[in-house]
Amino acid sequence: MDAETEAHDVAERSRQFCSFHLLCLFGMLLLTLPQTDSVKQTVPRVKLGYKDLLFSNSCTPFLGSAKGVHFQTLLLDEEKGRLLLGAKDHIFLLDLDDLNKDPRKIEWPASKERTELCKLAGKNTHTECANFIRVLHNYNKTHVYACGTGAFHPMCAFVEVEGRGEETTFHLNTHSVESGRLKCPFDPQQPFASVLADEYLYAGTASDFLGKDTTFTRSLGPSYDQHYIRTDISEHYWINEAKFIAAHPVADTYNPDDDKMYFFFREATTEGSTSDKTVFSRVARVCKNDVGGLRSLTNKWTTFLKARLVCSIPGLDGVDTHFDELQDIFLLSTRDYRNPVVYGVFTTTSSIFKGSAVCVYSMADIRAVFNGPYAHKEGPDHRWTEYEGRIPYPRPGTCPSKTYDPLIKSTKDFPDDVISFIKYHPMMYKPVYPITGEPIFTRINVDYRLTQIVVDRVVAEDGQYSVMFLGTDVGTVLKVVSITQENWVTEEVVLEELQVFEVPSPILTMEISSKQQQLYIGSRDGLVQVSLHRCNIYGKVCAECCLARDPYCAWDGYSCSRYVPAPKRRARRQDIKHGDPSSQCWDLEDTMGNQYAEEKLMFGVEHNSTFLECIPKSQQAYIRWFLQRSGTDHREEVKPDERIMKTELGLLIRSLHKKDAGTYYCVAQEHTFSHTILRLNLKIIENGQMENKQAKSEDQVSRTQDAIAESRLTLEPRYRYKDYLQLLNNPLFTIDEYCEQMWYREKRRQKNKGSSGKWKHVQESKKSRNRRHHTRHPDHKPDAVDT
Repeated sequence: MDAETEAHDVAERSRQFCSFHLLCLFGMLLLTLPQTDSVKQTVPRVKLGYKDLLFSNSCTPFLGSAKGVHFQTLLLDEEKGRLLLGAKDHIFLLDLDDLNKDPRKIEWPASKERTELCKLAGKNTHTECANFIRVLHNYNKTHVYACGTGAFHPMCAFVEVEGRGEETTFHLNTHSVESGRLKCPFDPQQPFASVLADEYLYAGTASDFLGKDTTFTRSLGPSYDQHYIRTDISEHYWINEAKFIAAHPVADTYNPDDDKMYFFFREATTEGSTSDKTVFSRVARVCKNDVGGLRSLTNKWTTFLKARLVCSIPGLDGVDTHFDELQDIFLLSTRDYRNPVVYGVFTTTSSIFKGSAVCVYSMADIRAVFNGPYAHKEGPDHRWTEYEGRIPYPRPGTCPSKTYDPLIKSTKDFPDDVISFIKYHPMMYKPVYPITGEPIFTRINVDYRLTQIVVDRVVAEDGQYSVMFLGTDVGTVLKVVSITQENWVTEEVVLEELQVFEVPSPILTMEISSKQQQLYIGSRDGLVQVSLHRCNIYGKVCAECCLARDPYCAWDGYSCSRYVPAPKRRARRQDIKHGDPSSQCWDLEDTMGNQYAEEKLMFGVEHNSTFLECIPKSQQAYIRWFLQRSGTDHREEVKPDERIMKTELGLLIRSLHKKDAGTYYCVAQEHTFSHTILRLNLKIIENGQMENKQAKSEDQVSRTQDAIAESRLTLEPRYRYKDYLQLLNNPLFTIDEYCEQMWYREKRRQKNKGSSGKWKHVQESKKSRNRRHHTRHPDHKPDAVDT
């Protein structure tokens, strides 16, 4: 074979090798193409990973975190600046200002005997047969009441916590250890709710090892007035296989005798003759001064009532899409302590699609349902229907009060017909619907479900806003702001999606501290403290700060920073409702003009591909490309076709023509506001010019070979493609030479696969040659063309 034929064969094979890699790249880029050019759906405006949060100094992990510690119970004390953390076999005492500043801990394992019995029962040694702390409540100024699962043998005790700083007393009172049955679950994974009010512990949990018998109880209390009460189990009407979510004391009127305990749960129930069980979410209530009945319902609630919580999307065909499984509840306080706003997180039980929703309820609507008609059921095989018979006096579910009836001083004074009625008619006929009639936030057919919610009321320049922080089962937190427009339509804007754990893990608990401006988030493997806001990441100009629509942040004339209402402070600029900088930013033309856009210079080879990268800060922004050819003042929008493709990462031109040369403008449009974020000057090098530049110095050849050797075939396609473009666009050598070098390199790699010693020798000699040629000529120009 002559030299010319061999050279031609080498060139052809190198072209094939190069084409294969470029085709692979095109396939990867096509995966990033948007499905449609329609308006983007509600996506997180900013998405931050775990390392991004650490870099922004807005996330602090607790260094005591470890795999399987099961941080599920938090007790936040803002007044004393401390956080108690319940975990597997331990209780931690942490400083709110710095989680890792001299943490204290109490070791409280289950007994060896109980651990062995737990194992013999078939339970898992690591995830079940230990003492998982599930109850932490302030009992008084010096003591906390704590309970743990005790290896499926619940136990409770008092923990003394007194003082501040290094002199803090923190120890377990071992003499106070008692049975935790009906106060704490047996199973560490079982949903559970408890609250301590007036020294009484109210708890919703399973009363047996198997978790079948579920009940809502009251225990403890002052020594002079202890009244243990629980739900009735003799009738199936009350509670059936319940999963308790939350319990909260709420005052219904200004009369303390009317104070009630509201609790939320989901339960399995059968309707009609079918044996299939359906899950329904419930809100129930009992009077705090309920001491049980005299002759019937002794030591049982005599004021227990429940109603259905509905969270659904109305369907066009009249069939609603229901989110039946309640996951979490948060009560947002208002100026009227009797009327907190109730936020609930629900998920679907559907096998067809996966979804989550947030519904909001008012206490007025909940009370109206409990004051409405009762439901009636003839037996287990019948449906609930409206009760139309006589209602006894006093109305069942009413709290005893000397103010209303001096003859009824306690629930033991209730007539027998009232007791009998409440025993068989605990259900209200009408359900409780959300304030808006439907969810205010939904996530459907995504790869996660919502599990937790906390809400913060934030004062902004133009009013108050409710900001929701939603935890998921993949370890992320969504920050969502609820905005009510002039036409009373509610808009939910997802401000951030935060990956708060290095290793994704379902979020088990969340607490919010408005005073500290921090979130405390627990999972199976760790605890993190996350700031409520990161104003500095939104940008360095007024328009970017306003586009963020974050009530926590405002433009102060110099930077995007935390907004703090103050009457004497200079005007701060925000636009939460519309996100329109043109109405707020007076220096808009100066700060967002083209002169502030990022500038780049790129070279492309005629008939070859090139990629113009442009990624906006906001995921909610829509990108448009404009081209201004040299010698003209006119810009025309770049339209996609078979040759030019728009992707989420930028503009892909598969085959460059001479007419593609010019200045490209990457314009981000968000709401009604547009601004240029990139100005890129693309120069086209004709193929003829490339082929004429054959002469190269030894130094240039060496540098080219080094660049090719450093290109890793195992890199991600996106970064490999950047390397290809940098080499392809280098005016010092042709595309044929580049591909030939790539082919030779691959051939050498295959040939020397088993000859590591020889390859090492070649590399050493190559490095030695490079060192001899490192002296640069004064007129030398760098190869990098992407500036």
